[in-house]
Amino acid sequence: MTATDLKMTARALVGAGKGLLAADETLQTVSKRLDAASIASTPDNRRAYRELFFTTPGISEFISGVILHDETIRQNSSSGPAFIDLLLRHGILAGVKVDDGTRALAGSRGEAITEGLDGLNDRLAEYRELGARFAKWRAVFVVSGTLPSAACTHANAHALARYAAMCQEQRLVPIVEPEVLMEGAHSIERCEDVTGEVLHAVFDALHDQGVYLEAMLLKPNMVTAGSEYAIRPTIEDVATATVRCFRRHVPAAVPGIVFLSGGQDHLAATTYLNAINRLTTPKPWTLTFSFGRALQNEALMEWRGKSANLKTAQAAFAHRARCCSAAALGRYTSAMEREPATV
Repeated sequence: MTATDLKMTARALVGAGKGLLAADETLQTVSKRLDAASIASTPDNRRAYRELFFTTPGISEFISGVILHDETIRQNSSSGPAFIDLLLRHGILAGVKVDDGTRALAGSRGEAITEGLDGLNDRLAEYRELGARFAKWRAVFVVSGTLPSAACTHANAHALARYAAMCQEQRLVPIVEPEVLMEGAHSIERCEDVTGEVLHAVFDALHDQGVYLEAMLLKPNMVTAGSEYAIRPTIEDVATATVRCFRRHVPAAVPGIVFLSGGQDHLAATTYLNAINRLTTPKPWTLTFSFGRALQNEALMEWRGKSANLKTAQAAFAHRARCCSAAALGRYTSAMEREPATV
């Protein structure tokens, strides 16, 4: 795959009205979600849960790619084909989470570093052979009056850039995910400042590592107040601050920004994305979604591990994907929530 091929893949992932399904939760995280729905977290139940989404009829109209976990990329569907082949048959590209999660950053005050660079080249080559066409690496940044520290910011930016360079060397499109966490009592202004600082460090590091910006995607947080901050920003405030921040810090060469939901519920994530896209401010990149819980939770609550509920659960997923697709085009309305969910 040449640089041109990588560029075309990156652009295909952010096609008009399409976004990503983040189905790459760790075993610990997906087990918590299944437990909340009274479903035992066995390999078979986790496979059935993933299959619920991957086999929803017509979903490729709204979903361009799925980020998989290492367990999932190696699983077969109940009908026989590997999940990765099942997705590709429906015109959906498969990607994979490749970081090893976060660990405490030595000498820090509650900050974390993402690990997984050791042996990454070999793992990326294996995933490419399995059929993956893109990958994802997440770094997290805690916000307070003094955090994140410069040490945390630059260590994680360097790791993200090294990962991205290795991905492109192994013919995979890197999704770079620097997440400024919503947890905390910080204002929207503080979130904008920190997000800008983090993005500045990340793109400096990407430049130093020679990453081809046209063949990568950015997966950031939206700019909003911390979950414990007393004054909630308006939808318009979030949209304006988010676009302003990214115009200042994200090069126009990047083809797309695929927002994470960051713990927001499905309605908030959809509404904010729509408001961001409805702004008339010039935006040189495609702005779309790479949601996990915000795309999955309604379907999970409908399914609850029962095969008799599969069609209803898939209808709920298709409905949310349709709403997110509309938001990616700036065409979402609250009236869409009252439309019947069907597949």
